[in-house]
Formats: sequence, C-alpha cells, structure tokens
Amino acid sequence: MTILEVKGLRKIYSTRSQGNKVEALKNVNFSVEQGEYVAIMGESGSGKTTLLNILAAIDKPTSGEVVLEGRNLSDIKESQMAAFRRKNLGFVFQEFNLLDTFTIEDNIYLPLVLAGKSYKEMNERLMPIANELGIAGLLKKYPYEVSGGQKQRGAVARAMITNPKLILADEPTGALDSKSSDELLRLFGEVNKSGQTILMVTHSVKAASMANRILFIKDGEVYHQIYRGNDTDDILYQKISDTLTMIATGGEKR
Repeated sequence: MTILEVKGLRKIYSTRSQGNKVEALKNVNFSVEQGEYVAIMGESGSGKTTLLNILAAIDKPTSGEVVLEGRNLSDIKESQMAAFRRKNLGFVFQEFNLLDTFTIEDNIYLPLVLAGKSYKEMNERLMPIANELGIAGLLKKYPYEVSGGQKQRGAVARAMITNPKLILADEPTGALDSKSSDELLRLFGEVNKSGQTILMVTHSVKAASMANRILFIKDGEVYHQIYRGNDTDDILYQKISDTLTMIATGGEKR
C-alpha cells in the first residue's frame, strides 16, 4: 500500500536582498510504500533538506502535492498541523533534540504528553520500545549523563512512541562515532523489519546502504534511484558510491 505520494513538487525561494528567485525543487515525483526503508542522498544544495522540510510539513511547496495516506498536507489548517505531525510523523535528528532538563523517559513521553495521553498509556507504550532499543536502564538518566549513541536511541524511542505512519530521519548518524552509528543502523533495520516505514536523508554511503531503496536528488530533481533487490550491503554500498561519483563528475546515468 502506498503511504506517501510526492507529485510535481516545486519550491521557489525569493531572496530578500536582491529579489532573485532560487528554485530549490523543480519537479520531484516519487512514492513510498508502507514498510519501505528509503534513503535520500545528494550533494549539498541539491534540495534534500528542502524536500525533508516539506515532507515534515514544516515548509510548504510552491506547487505540487505531498499526500500522506490519502491526505494532502496542503489541506491541513495551520492550527491543526502540530497535532497532525505528532500523530502521523516521527522525527530523528542529527543533534538528537533532547531537552537536558528532562530525563530520557520524559523526553520520550513529550509527544504523548502534548497529545493529552494518560501516564498509564504512556508507560504501556514505552516499555516495549525501551526494551527493544536497549534503553530500559537509562530512562531515569538525563541526556548529559549518557553517550551520543544512547541519546540517539532515546530520540528513536521518542519518534516511535506515537506509532507514526512515517519516521523522518535527518542525518541520524551525523553526530555519532562509528560504533554508535553501526548500532543505530542495526536498530533502524530492526525497526523497519517490524513494519515501520522510514525515510532517511543522509550523506553517509554506509547508512544509505542499509536501506531498501536509495533516491538521489540533483539540482532539485530526482536524478536516479537504486533498489536493493537481492544485493548485499557491500554490493549496494558500491552501487551508491558509483552513483555519487557519477553525479559529482556529471556522468550519464546507467
């Protein structure tokens, strides 16, 4: 079942100083099936961040549509948007975005608190996730008391606890060392196998090679895509590297 449809997406920014227009996204079209694990890659300035912000309903397109489970994001009133994000989208950021004055547990609970859920329901939702992610023993600690990898697992738990339709991850391994990155990518794989749909923006070839499909953005358009099929992580890694080289050197798609 198709969970996300992106149709004819364009985004034009006007610079205040000179009145110039910058076309960040030109004509982006793709869809994501329920349970897919999709990575988005591209050079800096290619439009990846703009695309992610529009998918997260943080920014609005100049034209085109983003449809999540049949609902056009442009039709959602501004007053209803925060509640829509909490219910349907989970977010994992490069810098974790955890509040240092809250325990890991309270940080994870935050979207449910904002949604008015009872403590009983929050606790019932939390414990299976905390056990799955290996952070049950860290819940009473504060973010400054745990490692970067443990913080990111807390952030993943916060993204999962609302049972979102879609998890959006923005460079989730960017602030982690290699061991913590490997652990997070393993967890993402397990979360995806449980049926969670994940869309991840990354510069990391290794992170992207864990996904089932990789979309490449160049100059504001979908330039190319690779499906895993029966490829191993190593084979997919090489295909991604070759595609990035082709993009950087202006070669032709194969």
